[in-house]
Amino acid sequence: MTMTSATNEGSGAQAATDHLLEVRGLKKHFPIRRGVLQRHVGDVKAVDGLDFTVGRGETLSLVGESGCGKTTAGRSTLRLIEPTAGEAIYRPDAATEVDLFKLGKAEMRSFRRDLQIIFQDPYASLNPRITVGNAVGEALQVHGLASGSELQDQVAELLKKVGLRPDVANRFPHEFSGGQRQRVGIARALALRPKLIVCDEAVSALDVSIQAQVINLLKDLQGEFDLSYIFIAHDLSVVRYISDRVAVMYLGRIVEIGTVDQVFDNPQHPYTRALLSAIPRADRSERRERIPLTGDVPSPISPPSGCFFHTRCPVAEAGRCDTAYPETRQVGEGGHLAACHLTEPYS
Repeated sequence: MTMTSATNEGSGAQAATDHLLEVRGLKKHFPIRRGVLQRHVGDVKAVDGLDFTVGRGETLSLVGESGCGKTTAGRSTLRLIEPTAGEAIYRPDAATEVDLFKLGKAEMRSFRRDLQIIFQDPYASLNPRITVGNAVGEALQVHGLASGSELQDQVAELLKKVGLRPDVANRFPHEFSGGQRQRVGIARALALRPKLIVCDEAVSALDVSIQAQVINLLKDLQGEFDLSYIFIAHDLSVVRYISDRVAVMYLGRIVEIGTVDQVFDNPQHPYTRALLSAIPRADRSERRERIPLTGDVPSPISPPSGCFFHTRCPVAEAGRCDTAYPETRQVGEGGHLAACHLTEPYS
């Protein structure tokens, strides 16, 4: 296990200690094998070089079309699927940091308590053969944190935290509604008192009215337990409400990242503008002119040359956008970054 002391890295490291997690160059490529001998003939580049940070008590949202790599990025960060390359520098306290991607299985297990996930489908993520009380308390038993009456008391307290009665602990998942099952999933994620939770489309399977309740619950729990979230979603209205910062993904890469106000009020990348133009608005005066995107998302097996978005971009320039991938550069104050040839750099 590789650990270093942040106090010995100079003044530049002091700001880094504000980051609970710092992901650098994250890649996840799924190999394609064909033939009797299962020869490696290519890769699906689901995530192809992500850099982002998550601050303590912060919500970073990953947004983009289906298939852009949001879920793969979240699960790779937690090593629920093994990343192909990159670093994930985790700082449990101001004096210690560890690269999660370099840990062995036994070493990684000790950090599982700090890193949890809430899945998209609240029914599929729960074992239908065990009660919700056992589902919530299982992690406490596995990590040796509680047993017997103490375990029952902690499970009851967790259920109350998420708005469920303690007496439902003996029921099975099929006896609950979708919203209630998702609350069970949240209670299970909270059981080990984590520092970071990946919310993988945590409200997309719920009715709109239930979505609002669960989102408010997540915000309340974040304040109470000082949680950090990686919030993966495609509903930009929800993203704007819950996020501190937003990273916009396209074909496995981040094309724009900034605070929620920067990205929503002053989008710099053409893809971001197109996504925001599709948000339904009740007030006609607030509606944006719709920016239609033609064609399909390119294959992550063989992405286009140059900027990946140039095949669908309404403002792409031939001879520039189709020749080299744009570097990510600062386009606004406070870490507002975008990867676009046509965006003016901030000065």
